[in-house]
Amino acid sequence: MTDNARVAIVTGGARGIGAATALRLARDGLAIAVIDLEEAAAKATVDAIEADGGRALAVGADVADAGQVEAAVTRVAEELGAPTVLINNAGVTRDNLLFKMSELDWDTVMGVHLRGSFLMARAVQKYMVEQRFGRIVNLSSTSALGNRGQANYSTAKAGLQGFTKTLAIELGKFGVTANCIAPGFIVSDMTRATAERIGEDWDTYVAARAAQIPVARAGQVEDIAHTVSFFVSEGAGFVSGQVIYVAGGPKA
Repeated sequence: MTDNARVAIVTGGARGIGAATALRLARDGLAIAVIDLEEAAAKATVDAIEADGGRALAVGADVADAGQVEAAVTRVAEELGAPTVLINNAGVTRDNLLFKMSELDWDTVMGVHLRGSFLMARAVQKYMVEQRFGRIVNLSSTSALGNRGQANYSTAKAGLQGFTKTLAIELGKFGVTANCIAPGFIVSDMTRATAERIGEDWDTYVAARAAQIPVARAGQVEDIAHTVSFFVSEGAGFVSGQVIYVAGGPKA
């Protein structure tokens, strides 16, 4: 990897889609800053990237905290270089039916998904504008179309789609694109936790979900990483403001 490689920030990069995306972008030749709530949690992803010959940095930050975001982005710029690729992947779930959902359940999900993506994009955009190049990819979900027990998560993920389109309009003239990926059912720690919460055997749960998907299989984290790779590429410079449902079949 050359020292002048583009620098990407991947939030929530310790595991799941974030880790797979960080590894894929590193293989594409980017230097990667892996941000997660705890720096130690991001270390495994960084170690995997470095073992593969890439350059990476683990950074601990709460993306919903403006001060921590600014400090994290500044550190990335100083240690890796100006970040011109941002993958807003950090996410949490606090599922419950509306009448059981607490204000904290609502605020926590909004804080990470919406406030976090806003703070990260605001902090990173100046480097993109200066470089006249930028790629922002926000992770939404098919839950944006509505999902029982996820009033908070569905709202946040739908909000990210509007946020993405607005970023595309505001930043386009600076060579910055903004796009959104809405994964369907993906095998990950988050979906395992969902199965556990509703008391279903994991293998049975996966089989039932896969049976409803036109391509007849569950999604893998690499499916999302591959789509991120396309959006981030030099060749995708005329694709902006788009929401792509990576769900094994047609969605909205």
